[in-house]
Amino acid sequence: MSLPAILEQASATATLPSFESLTFEQKLDRFAEVAVRVGLNLAEGQELLISAPIEALPLVRRITDHAYKAGALLVTSFYADDPAVLARYQFAQDKSFDYAPTWLQEGIANAFRSGAARLAISGANPALLSGQDPGKIARANVAASKASKPAMEMITRHDINWSIVAYATPEWAKLAFPDAPVEIAVEKLWDAIFKASRITGADPCADWQEHTTFLKSRVDKLNQKHYHSLHFKGSGTDLHVGLADDHLWAGGGGPSGNGIFCNPNIPTEECFTTPHKDRVDGFARASKPLSHQGTLIKDIAVRFEKGKIVQASASAGEDALKRLIATDDGARRLGEVALVPHSSPIAQTGILFWNTLFDENAASHIALGQAYATCLIDGEKMDETTLAAKGANHSLIHVDWMIGSAEIDVDGVGADGTAEPLMRSGEWV
Repeated sequence: MSLPAILEQASATATLPSFESLTFEQKLDRFAEVAVRVGLNLAEGQELLISAPIEALPLVRRITDHAYKAGALLVTSFYADDPAVLARYQFAQDKSFDYAPTWLQEGIANAFRSGAARLAISGANPALLSGQDPGKIARANVAASKASKPAMEMITRHDINWSIVAYATPEWAKLAFPDAPVEIAVEKLWDAIFKASRITGADPCADWQEHTTFLKSRVDKLNQKHYHSLHFKGSGTDLHVGLADDHLWAGGGGPSGNGIFCNPNIPTEECFTTPHKDRVDGFARASKPLSHQGTLIKDIAVRFEKGKIVQASASAGEDALKRLIATDDGARRLGEVALVPHSSPIAQTGILFWNTLFDENAASHIALGQAYATCLIDGEKMDETTLAAKGANHSLIHVDWMIGSAEIDVDGVGADGTAEPLMRSGEWV
């Protein structure tokens, strides 16, 4: 069933009361329904795999309810516990950090090959590992990336319908709202999550259909331009990002390889495409901190030559940054470039979320590492060698960080070198 048909069906089920009149439990239930019907567009007979922090159990249970109501064959949930993660870094043997459970990742990949959908719930403490050995963190990340590669390749190729939503945990809330008591911080964070995820209107499913249509219109205009490169300039950034041959812009929802229309990110405000791995030159400065695998990296500044980072620094977490880009050769190159207006609802909250799912939708950004095959014409049909020949990057990582702000201008540049304004002061021209 198409997304519009699913949304019409969901919208017709009831006349929804005003968001303000709902209890928190009702709001959470509405959020869960949007995750299943809009994020995943779960098909009857599909399996669903959910990963979540253990604190997100109330949301997982509601998502599970709605998944079975949508006809799910089976819902299987995996939970992460921050104290247990931290205990590994405090007490585990050294060899633990070069190990990852390949048996588990192979099982997940097999589930995807069998047609299962995937939902990730974000909400772990962004600063959990800030005081831990960066070397151990880097080794653990490399081991986990290698083990999860078969499953993640199916995600980056959009072979299956998948989505990510968020859950407001106390540690995350305290970081986002450091001056508020923890109960108030959690309240504020939930309010921001609900608004950014577009579930506060009278009919969230219809609101998502309208938003998806708007993003598609923007994507269509960008695809008509066939730019050769983008030029970001302002506030410590002067970066030329060449675009991959036969690149495609994407944004909002779209059909996955199994034919199901899904919205991979809730929320989402970006239009993104694949850069050319060898055609990025200049320097870029992060406009927001990056929270990566429990480490906070602030004031990232890098210089590219012929697609590769040749200099990198940060005011905090620099060791973690340098270990990240040393993961493999592709980790020093770009796999994504995305345009987001400074007037996006998430940017206008003024909140630094310390969570990439939100912060990347508040500002234009670039991503180090793996490219999305679906952002090339017929890319999902190409092997790794053919994708590389088109300019698509390959890596064990895919890490977004923000370079956009109200001080950044962006030009679209044609193959003949002619530039035209795309964004001025962070806004679409």
